[in-house]
Amino acid sequence: MVVPDIDFSEKIALVTGGSRGFGKDIALSLAKNGASVIICGRKEENLNKATEQFRSLGLNLTTVKANVGKSHDVQALFSEVEKKFGRLDLLINNVGMNIFTPSVADTDEALWDKIIETNLKSVFLVSSYASRLMRKSGGGKIVNISSIAAQKASSGMGIYCTAKAGVEMLTRVLAVELAPYHINVNAVAPGIMKTTFSEPLWGSDELLGEVLKTIPLGAIAETSDVVGAVLFLSSDLSNFITGEILTVDGGTMA
Repeated sequence: MVVPDIDFSEKIALVTGGSRGFGKDIALSLAKNGASVIICGRKEENLNKATEQFRSLGLNLTTVKANVGKSHDVQALFSEVEKKFGRLDLLINNVGMNIFTPSVADTDEALWDKIIETNLKSVFLVSSYASRLMRKSGGGKIVNISSIAAQKASSGMGIYCTAKAGVEMLTRVLAVELAPYHINVNAVAPGIMKTTFSEPLWGSDELLGEVLKTIPLGAIAETSDVVGAVLFLSSDLSNFITGEILTVDGGTMA
């Protein structure tokens, strides 16, 4: 019996929102394990900084400026991917954002649209285009980044919770629909990670103390604690896993 390992040699991987934070850590890990990596983001400055970091490590990187909540940007992104590489093997839908809101019922429609577009519509759009390329080449892996917020309502995060719950159901729906084409679709649902994105939840000693009371392992995850789950679901180690949500939260939801 041959046991597969985590090796992405000759794989083409796209990480949305890969220019900074958790997304960049995922992109770096894929590249270090042999993948040809494409990242997209909305800010040219962040894309350029990521390129410099990759080059300093001897790694190649392709960047495309795109807002993945907009269909015309997603179409242009995949035109570039197909033109340069001809195929796509791995997609990590990492883009996400949250704006604290006092109440969903009292939220402005424009704010609702913005949070849903960034967190949920983007996953639909990018996965749709990615699956077309993957079908042509005989299969692939899609990994969506969800959150434990999808599983438990949180004050001030209602729209974000709703969007991530949608991501998890979309993950299951796509897993069933794309299985005949040998495309695996799964999600990783982290708890709180130590990122700029989540700093409002842990940025003071008082907040941090309250957060740590909810985590049985007694610490906030570093991004490196979660990247491994993404690599696992992107690799041949998970070839018979699809439609699953892998929670990485230090026991919070246990």
